[in-house]
Amino acid sequence: MNDYKGKVAVITGGASGFGLEFARVGAARGMKLVLADVQQDALDSARAELEAAGAEVLAMRCDVRTADAVQALADATMARFGAVHLLFNNAGVGAGGLIWENTQADWEWVLGVNLWGVIHGMRIFTPLMLACAQKDPSYQGHIVNTASMAGLLNAPTMGIYNVSKHAVVSLSESLYQDLKLVDAPIGASVLCPYFVPTGISHSHRNRPEDVQNAPVPATASQRAAQAMSEKAVSSGKVSAADVAGMTFEAIDAGQFYIYSHPQALANVQQRMEEIVTIRNPGDPYAAVPHIREMLRTKLQAG
Repeated sequence: MNDYKGKVAVITGGASGFGLEFARVGAARGMKLVLADVQQDALDSARAELEAAGAEVLAMRCDVRTADAVQALADATMARFGAVHLLFNNAGVGAGGLIWENTQADWEWVLGVNLWGVIHGMRIFTPLMLACAQKDPSYQGHIVNTASMAGLLNAPTMGIYNVSKHAVVSLSESLYQDLKLVDAPIGASVLCPYFVPTGISHSHRNRPEDVQNAPVPATASQRAAQAMSEKAVSSGKVSAADVAGMTFEAIDAGQFYIYSHPQALANVQQRMEEIVTIRNPGDPYAAVPHIREMLRTKLQAG
């Protein structure tokens, strides 16, 4: 895809983090923007900023866990702009701890946003994009699903997040193959960032009432996972704006896999070699043993 001016981008999780940076790049390229988010004040602020920059913006509060909400977003998009060219299934949340300590509510929340949000976006918007392509012989489209390096690796105390992001990688690869099979003029990419300063380590701020846990203290592993996540994310040297730039470059090039930290692929290669040589999973912290020891210490301290 190489023609952006006047085209329409739909961005879930569009009021902060990667989503807002995607919107800023889209605005700079002359795109019309549809922002979806659950945090109304951040959504209002993002809309005001982007409209001040000259972009046409439709901003909607949308909980991507529900099909009806995503369908309403699609209906509003088509009513306002009449087309969709770029789709960023980007909304995401995080939770951690030893995998057997996650509650049903934890699973419903994380999978609801991270996986079902992408499923709903793909299922509802892809047919609209295909219909746009049928009407316009020059149509070009692209879908970007935000996964994570956690979709390719399995660090401890991140199991619930790992599961959700592995599923997004699989879904995205399947989408890519299916679009190729029908010769659709729509590209697909999966974004796998590592530790980048965004608001995801504080995503519990927007956790809906229906998936709240009972008011009980967090476990030692959950406290340790939260502390390590906050430290790793906040200390990241690659910014969300950097990742947005990389993502649009990948869209330009028709590139499927997008990595914020290519150096982390050594760990992915190690995992793939373990799979094909039938070795037990190795230590994901082998190169940084102090992190594993820090985690053990926090768990033992309670």
